[in-house]
Amino acid sequence: MQGLGCGCATKLIIFALVIILAFFGIGFVFGPLGASFLGIETPSFLNVPKPHVELPAEGLFEVAGFPITNTLIASWFTIIVLVGVFYVCTRKMKLIPGRLQNLAEMAVEGLLNFVEGTAGGKHARLLFPAVATIFIYVLANAYLALLPFFSTIVITGHEGNLVPVFRGANTDVNVPLSIAVMSFIFVEFWGMKSLGAFRYLGEFFNVGQLGRGIKELFRGKMRSAITNVGFGFINLFVGILELFSHLIRIVSFTFRLFGNMTAGEILVLVSVFLIPLIFTIPFYGLELLIGLIQALIFAGLTLVFGIIAIRPAHEEAE
Repeated sequence: MQGLGCGCATKLIIFALVIILAFFGIGFVFGPLGASFLGIETPSFLNVPKPHVELPAEGLFEVAGFPITNTLIASWFTIIVLVGVFYVCTRKMKLIPGRLQNLAEMAVEGLLNFVEGTAGGKHARLLFPAVATIFIYVLANAYLALLPFFSTIVITGHEGNLVPVFRGANTDVNVPLSIAVMSFIFVEFWGMKSLGAFRYLGEFFNVGQLGRGIKELFRGKMRSAITNVGFGFINLFVGILELFSHLIRIVSFTFRLFGNMTAGEILVLVSVFLIPLIFTIPFYGLELLIGLIQALIFAGLTLVFGIIAIRPAHEEAE
């Protein structure tokens, strides 16, 4: 019986491989790529529209003069899906969780353990909500953009051209920018909450030593005055550089996510156009991996910068 089961499994695997190779061969030979080499006409069922890439989000309609774009629709769709999933998972909370509640608790606990392992238990509760929200939102945007109806359902836009109703939210530079701005705000808020607003801002505008040097200059203490004034200007310059480094994070966060997600979308569109049917499946797997990596990078860097912002308070407590 065991040998018979193994034989059936082997035959099933061989049959599946034959089917996959057959679909790949049909897509390669009769698709646009193979048809152009062989000089044959592509069958109608394999005709795929040429990829049309628009970096700016495309407007669908306007509400009170405000354009509603396909990426905005996609971001709303992501929020609705996430709210629906967590509502279904937690609407009947029990001490002994069911499958859905257990799934939600595993996701939250895994993210909390990740934050606690990096920031320590003392500050994990402060950092966790923002870091977890960024991770889940970026990941959901990336994964939902792989659904078949994204970029395939089209309508006539307010400018009269055909535009897809759904387009990956992460491929609109405004979405990564908005997440990056929120990440920046949270990091600065954590620093001011832990150290106090004046002490935290004093790390960027450190004029204490410069002020002492000016006072000593008026008192005639020339040697110490020159030293303090010189190092005071250096401290002020370093603080301003640090402030610019915080602002540059917004740019790096934005274009890292935007660039990777846009490149992935173009790769999928081009692959499905050149070789239809199943050739695109490996690229979908690659996009699943890239989406996870980008969500981890975005949330992880927010966590690291948050730890750096509150580190002085943490060291004093120790």
